Amino acid sequence: MNTRLAKALLWVSLSTPMLLAQAPPEGIWQGYDGEWRHVSRQLIALAEATPVDKFAWRPAAGVRSTSEVYMHIVMANFYLLSVTGPKMPADLKEGMEKTVTSKSEVINWLKRSLDAVKEAHSAENPKDLERKVHIIDRDATVDGMYLRIIVHANEHMGQLIAYARMTGVVPPWSKN
Repeated sequence: MNTRLAKALLWVSLSTPMLLAQAPPEGIWQGYDGEWRHVSRQLIALAEATPVDKFAWRPAAGVRSTSEVYMHIVMANFYLLSVTGPKMPADLKEGMEKTVTSKSEVINWLKRSLDAVKEAHSAENPKDLERKVHIIDRDATVDGMYLRIIVHANEHMGQLIAYARMTGVVPPWSKN
């Protein structure tokens, strides 16, 4: 056997376990909690990377501004979470989607809502997740509500990435 080929095969056989043992990007493929950590980190990183003046930017009249999208996520996180049991914060008021517009306030509310979901979900046990709840005109489970929360956050993450790209902001995790 060729010496180079033998060395290459030896390297592959010795390296494969190490390569396979490397963890995937933090959060991804690690169940709900890992995925929630992943989208939460991305939402916060993108908000922090967005210049203050871009929080008022909107792609067209009648479409949510950047700050309104973030605050929509906040409002939805707290509302959907409240369906599972935790109370909505007393200082969360109707209409905040339009009135909380400063970068620092938006990021504080965003972090607060993301943490509330993380903490509430981590306190659930498998039996809790099966519990039936009612939302608007339908029945669901607590697990289904958490699924809706994470899908909703990811849906608007895509929207915010598009907003960022349209305003010249590069998402921090794609800078390489």
